[in-house]
Amino acid sequence: MARHRLPDPPTRGSVPKVAKNLSEIADDFDAFFLDAFGVLNVGEAAIEGVPERVAALQSAGKRVIVVSNAAGFPHERLIQKYKSLGYSFQPEDVVTSRRALVKAVNDGSGLKWGLMVSDGIPVAEFERLDHIRLREDPYDYDIVDRVLMIGSATWTEARQQMLEASISKFPRPVYVGNPDIVAPREQGFSIEPGYFAHRLADRTGIVPEFFGKPFRNIYELAFNRLDPEISRERVLMVGDSLHTDILGAQVAGIRSALVTDHGFLAGRDVKADMERTALVPDFLLPSP
Repeated sequence: MARHRLPDPPTRGSVPKVAKNLSEIADDFDAFFLDAFGVLNVGEAAIEGVPERVAALQSAGKRVIVVSNAAGFPHERLIQKYKSLGYSFQPEDVVTSRRALVKAVNDGSGLKWGLMVSDGIPVAEFERLDHIRLREDPYDYDIVDRVLMIGSATWTEARQQMLEASISKFPRPVYVGNPDIVAPREQGFSIEPGYFAHRLADRTGIVPEFFGKPFRNIYELAFNRLDPEISRERVLMVGDSLHTDILGAQVAGIRSALVTDHGFLAGRDVKADMERTALVPDFLLPSP
């Protein structure tokens, strides 16, 4: 469904090293890019022991940056969430696909934007755009110049069908602020904007522009937050997904660690998944 729209990975090694958690490999790196879901938390709960390990990295002078496909919520709300989970991140420590999307649309002058955004969630950074929240009125889908797919928590099959019908009739650019297809929650997985975006592409022939992992745009934002003296050889991406975190790290030219016992791959045959996808991290971590 989606693989042909993702970046091609460079050739990598085939035998990852195994470490208990980040504390065992901390000395090998100066900066850590951490995914959120499946690394910092699963759903609304922090993963046991991870707030303490992140704090230890920060105390040791390591640069720790959250690199997440969290497009559905305003930046300030994410910072508050991480604080409630026991993490100490400043606003500049969190880089999201939402930020990459905001940068891409710039001021949006002269255009009307249709927003896929979860009901009840402020549009915040996108408020300056001339926009419509895409909901139940099919007319709204036809009059917009661009579509932004940001949050899908309240997106419905009826809304998706109206979007597909409208884009089929009047092809227009579609920007996706979260390439994830699903995300791990306490009780299974949620369906994310990437699922609806790839389905839209399959049914209309319009290929959206994606912002976030595994695409390079979000990593460039993260690199801009690092001290220029930090070599990319000393940067580690830590995630729970082969097709976003590990692929994205390889495309960005940094090393990667795959979390195996939490999040996306919990309970799965990770070796089989690596063989099937041909995506191999540098490290395997049962827990972050």
